[in-house]
Amino acid sequence: MDLFNQGDLFSTNEVRKTEFDLPGADVILFENFFSLEESNRLFNNLLKHTPWQQEQITIHGKNVDYPRLTAWYGDVSKDIQYTNTKSKMHVWNADLLFIKERIEQEVHVNFTRCLLNYYRDGKDSVDWHQDYKGAQRKNTVIASVTFGATRPFQLKHTTQKDFKRLDIPLAHGSLLLMQGATQENWKHKVPKTSRQIPPRINLTFRWVG
Repeated sequence: MDLFNQGDLFSTNEVRKTEFDLPGADVILFENFFSLEESNRLFNNLLKHTPWQQEQITIHGKNVDYPRLTAWYGDVSKDIQYTNTKSKMHVWNADLLFIKERIEQEVHVNFTRCLLNYYRDGKDSVDWHQDYKGAQRKNTVIASVTFGATRPFQLKHTTQKDFKRLDIPLAHGSLLLMQGATQENWKHKVPKTSRQIPPRINLTFRWVG
């Protein structure tokens, strides 16, 4: 099912690269990194074949569902648990390896893990946060791939309140790279929306130096 075959939105497969001028960060957007045909195929395959899981977080002693579904993949056996989540780590499948290898050709990094997030509608979201903890934030590479509905990806500095918040629309087939000390200095968020929008699948491939 080609939910995202709007000619006015995706009239070209030309890759467009944008580097953002953010103090203490290295953020690059590649629009149309995957072609429309590739993006439609990958969205449908991932939606259908991913073992989506409803994770929970404990708030004030009460278990609350994350406002999205998730799945972890990586370079480990199916029986090993990822240290920062209760979710099982799954072995790479053919579609994820296709995506991973395409990105690695661009950034020359061997990614070892990937978190998939399924935003079912505009009510699903992720609040302000930084990926990784402590010293790990000083040298990271996160490659964020979007298939499906366009959602705004927001960035704000952790301490400099006078820096303007940046909103980056992440569209079908796009790749966003966050490198270096980006996670040390900037938080990011995908906000909720009351608009009726199609689902979105986001993949974040991870590497820590």
